[in-house]
Amino acid sequence: MNSRILDVLAYMYVNHQKNQRSIASHTGYSVGFINKAIKALKDEQWIDEENQMTERGLQVIKKGRPKNAVILAAGTGMRMVPINLSTPKGLLEVNGQRLIERLIVQLHEVNVTDITIVVGFMKEQFEYLIDQYNVRLVVNPHYMEKNNLYSLSLVRDQIDHTYIIPCDLWCKENPFRSCELYSWYMVSNVIHAASPVRVNRKMELVATESDGHTMCGICYLENDAAKTVQSRLQKMSENHKYDASFWEDTLWEKGKNRMTVAARTVDSADIIEINTYEQLRDLDSHSNHLQSDAIDIIKDQFHVQSDQITDISVLKKGMTNRSFLFKVKGQKYIMRIPGEGTNQLIDREQEAMVYQAIKGYGLCDDPVYINAENGYKITAFLEHVRTCDSRDIEDVKQCMKKLKEFHSMKLKVDHVFDIYEQIEYYESLWNGKPSIYRDYPEVKQNIYSLKNYIDQTEHDWCLSHIDAVPDNFLFYETDGIEHLQLTDWEYAGMQDPHVDIAMFGIYSLYDKKQMDELIDVYFDHQCAPMTRTKIYAYIAACGLLWSNWCEYKRELGVEFGEYSLRQYRYAKEYYRYVRSRLQPEKGGKSE
Repeated sequence: MNSRILDVLAYMYVNHQKNQRSIASHTGYSVGFINKAIKALKDEQWIDEENQMTERGLQVIKKGRPKNAVILAAGTGMRMVPINLSTPKGLLEVNGQRLIERLIVQLHEVNVTDITIVVGFMKEQFEYLIDQYNVRLVVNPHYMEKNNLYSLSLVRDQIDHTYIIPCDLWCKENPFRSCELYSWYMVSNVIHAASPVRVNRKMELVATESDGHTMCGICYLENDAAKTVQSRLQKMSENHKYDASFWEDTLWEKGKNRMTVAARTVDSADIIEINTYEQLRDLDSHSNHLQSDAIDIIKDQFHVQSDQITDISVLKKGMTNRSFLFKVKGQKYIMRIPGEGTNQLIDREQEAMVYQAIKGYGLCDDPVYINAENGYKITAFLEHVRTCDSRDIEDVKQCMKKLKEFHSMKLKVDHVFDIYEQIEYYESLWNGKPSIYRDYPEVKQNIYSLKNYIDQTEHDWCLSHIDAVPDNFLFYETDGIEHLQLTDWEYAGMQDPHVDIAMFGIYSLYDKKQMDELIDVYFDHQCAPMTRTKIYAYIAACGLLWSNWCEYKRELGVEFGEYSLRQYRYAKEYYRYVRSRLQPEKGGKSE
């Protein structure tokens, strides 16, 4: 049966309505279509000549009662900066009501009380809902590295006459019904360039490469569509190829450019997705969650009101920090917000001292604002910036040239970055837990056996960047001239500058050949054998250092995939390289 005709049947039942003009005005269908729909319903004997429900029609209605709902609330909501630092999206308040609570109440209004919420980020903040609304919580432990396809796969067995709902929607009118007669996916009447679907005349959702209807995220699944989605969720969630996929990818028919479910269209004013600070501000300018210390700092620093802070958008999440872009008085700036556990890793007072030491040397733009207590920092935004491509030898040459210029300045600060002290410190943050690596004690002992050798080699002690990785070398143009800056000085301190070479290489995940080429670039092919061995020792020690750092961040729910594994491999492999150079085979000659 045509989905639009089923809409008419459901509306007549739920609203006890028989008048055709009234049905037309509330469903949005023409009177002519309503006439055709009623005739079709009579032909099926679902309504009688008086437009009353027949026993056969009531059986259809009975089968169309929603059983349950799944609300997806595991994500970090990165685009909600700076709000997402303290509050998950689903718990944002609009007009005094939390988004997720409004959705739950609306579900209850249509007698859907079997509700499961998939949580991850700040999962503890959702716990109160168990007592208040008798919901179930299912935890997605991989919310940082996998998208909501994985979240839904955790509850796939529950999908049967089920609403699938994102947690970040504010629905003006109740989008749910006590009677659902077919599977559908909700889109709004607004055309959006990024949408991959459009609604055709048959109310089908078909693929489009041009502008499509805005996807709202709410879906209802029953019968065959529910079984199909269940099956695909299981298969796709087990394939890492789909780690970044949205669950809606399961809705596409194989070999066809359309979805397996029909479209349900709504007015864009009735369903509002809240993805950004500004969207929340536009919807409810008095929301409690608009109060943010980050926004307050911007207001104070630039002497503006909050509505003068515009174009707020998240930047790519770094390994240590979250940063967001904003515009004030026609200029763009970046605010850095320290990431999870960063207060345990970085001394912000020392960082402020470093910025004072490098001020005026052209190494980077001076911060517009920096707070030595909490690490918040505002810098001017550079247009048309790109980072160093560590696979491009010309980029690498320019970066090493910049690094040598910095080292030659012989700048000094009062603090030291001690690699071995930091290895111990990061390990202490594991709170007594053993390393995830079985041979960690042996590897650590090997790295410590290199300490005496490192201490005895020649050092040209000066301020070193420590985090001189490709992502922190910024290329930008002004007046047609390309410039290069070195940013993110959080770890900088007094150290052998050759540590910076090691850091660049291990972050780039260089193999042995690439690492030697990097050293040759820095030293213009004039690197002494003893110095090369010393850099190998730094690679080994720094590999263990950042491996320990990754283990700490892992406990906080932040995973770095291949990077963490490769750091541990550097510790093991370059220890062996150093030993082989210091203890050559019998008959050979040592350095």
